[in-house]
Amino acid sequence: MRVLKNTNEVDFSKGDGLVPVIIQDQVSNKVLMLGYMNAEALEKTLSEGKVTFFSRSKNRLWTKGETSNNYINAKEVLIDCDSDTLLIKAKPEGPTCHKGDDTCFEESNEIGVEFLDQLTKVIKERRTKSPEESYVSHLFSKGMNKIAQKVGEEAIELVIEAKDNDESLFLNEGADLLFHYMVLLEAKGYTLKDVISILKERHK
Repeated sequence: MRVLKNTNEVDFSKGDGLVPVIIQDQVSNKVLMLGYMNAEALEKTLSEGKVTFFSRSKNRLWTKGETSNNYINAKEVLIDCDSDTLLIKAKPEGPTCHKGDDTCFEESNEIGVEFLDQLTKVIKERRTKSPEESYVSHLFSKGMNKIAQKVGEEAIELVIEAKDNDESLFLNEGADLLFHYMVLLEAKGYTLKDVISILKERHK
């Protein structure tokens, strides 16, 4: 798959002017639905940011959510190797299926550990912002020693809360530690995937 840069890249001729479009949640990676687009629907999707299909039953353009307000916001459009199928990574506003389900395949779209991939991207993006705009950028501006020190402080706070029975404080300190560890990994040029690779290797 490659990122679509121009609508002219798409081969609409194979499907009589239509191409299949897979809609995938950008965070959970769950497939939400499948629809079809013609050139006009694709252009409208790219220009307005909300997924618009060509409805074969209505024989017209159809913006998902136009009656329910359960819009699907297109975040990235990818095109396959044959240039005749699209994959849209999207952010849904509410359930995708007209039956009220998260997806048209009756699957839950609950976001789990996949969120950490999204958080990794956010940390990388905010690293380059000004310290006044972003806490992450502020940490990076203080240098490696401050980032590492912050991880140590959060680890100690987690240990302290582990000795008590306050579930909320314990989990929040755990979240703080994980977040600052991810910042440290970014500062060192790594991600959680590198750590997971080591765990996988140990598990063999």
